[in-house]
Amino acid sequence: MTEASFTTDGVPALVLAGEGERPESVEIVGARARVTARVTGRGKTWKATLPLRAARWGGPELPLPSGTYEVRIGGATASGIHPPEALPVTQLGTLRATLDGWTLRVGPPMDPAYDSGEGQDALERRYATRPASGFENAVFFESFYGRNASCNPLAIDRELARRAPDVTRYWSVVDLSVAVPEGAIPLVEGSPEWWRARGAARLLVVNDWLRRRFARRKGQVVLQTWHGTPLKRLALHRPGFDPRRMAAVVRESRRWNVLLAQNPYAARILSKAYAFLNRPVWVEGYPRNDVLTTGDGAATRQALGIRPGERVILYAPTWRDDRDQIVDFVDPVALAAATDAVVLVRGHSRTLLPGRDAEGPRVIDVTGFPDTALLLLVADALVTDYSSVMFDFSVTGKPMYFLVPDMEHYRGELRGFYFDLAAHAPGPMVRTQDELVAALAADGDAGGDAAYADRYRLWRDKFNARDDGHAAERVVTRILDQGFIDV
Repeated sequence: MTEASFTTDGVPALVLAGEGERPESVEIVGARARVTARVTGRGKTWKATLPLRAARWGGPELPLPSGTYEVRIGGATASGIHPPEALPVTQLGTLRATLDGWTLRVGPPMDPAYDSGEGQDALERRYATRPASGFENAVFFESFYGRNASCNPLAIDRELARRAPDVTRYWSVVDLSVAVPEGAIPLVEGSPEWWRARGAARLLVVNDWLRRRFARRKGQVVLQTWHGTPLKRLALHRPGFDPRRMAAVVRESRRWNVLLAQNPYAARILSKAYAFLNRPVWVEGYPRNDVLTTGDGAATRQALGIRPGERVILYAPTWRDDRDQIVDFVDPVALAAATDAVVLVRGHSRTLLPGRDAEGPRVIDVTGFPDTALLLLVADALVTDYSSVMFDFSVTGKPMYFLVPDMEHYRGELRGFYFDLAAHAPGPMVRTQDELVAALAADGDAGGDAAYADRYRLWRDKFNARDDGHAAERVVTRILDQGFIDV
């Protein structure tokens, strides 16, 4: 190899060049993204251009997600090609990158002056402690710590854009690989623009904790939508006494003005778990579930490459406090073969960064897919464990199965439950993949058993009474009626 360089000619790219016969392939491969180079050359020299952008799920090309990538060179000549000289950290507009041997590292386009503890402290002093004046008629959205633009904030964004198109909409993102809704402005977390907008927006709509020492200004409103009806114990209800955790929970909930709940059960649990007592809780159903009654999954099936008529099984377990990556209770390749189905593997958002995409025939890893609701829409059956996705999927009335080989450990040691899942689950509970395959073979309404059909009906009456396709409309109406923003 004779040359390695970064370029911004057209789009940010890594360019590698060498002498001799050109390699058969040049790729950069990461945990959640892969790019194949365009290789040129006529035998004496060769050149490979690797755009630092990728498109997934039929969406637009966006900068690569932040992370570490391996540069792979394939073919008979690959073994004779030595690593290029290291390239220092280079700002490339929409991202920054560095190359060390065959390792490429990509990060958000953050000015080095601010990418440090001292720089962030300076931005906090400049923006987070400003006097309560000069609000912007804007909404600041954040979903799952900026890892995607999804969930209840996304559904509220779409309805707000329809009814109040002149309101500025900012989205907090970890980097510019995160696609934001049309007309919205992405802001990279920790940048000066991000700090300014979070402090100046009149309304914040978030579905998880606010971070980086957020201080709500007088007159500013925080709508906490949360991200699921809880089965597992949360916040102040988690096992074990931890005074630091308790103090953090109370401090966090004091930042919120309004809490959104999917149903009365969730309203009671969340209010107590977060010490959000005697404060406004809107029980309006979940906006993210509107699409489950009003949407059509054809476009999502096409984006995922699923043929019409193919059976789709979605495997979506929750995360475990004692491990970083998705649980390995399912062999997705074997499950796809045994059930003659496409298996979608959806890890929890907390497993997005440490994990890697599952691969194999008729297996599609959709952990990085931005909107879980669209996956629920296309799935013919759900396999889960203790995830709150069970309370969303039941809107569809389609069968679900509970693979729970570690239930005693999870319930007794890791988290604990708010109710006895075994007594109320609206589908079969199984311990092994063989049992799961057998249950799936007996498919039908709510698992092919009248007992589950009765449970399913009671479940929906309790948890989905307000999931009628109009939750986003009701939430935005309350936002506008209470004057949280100007129209």
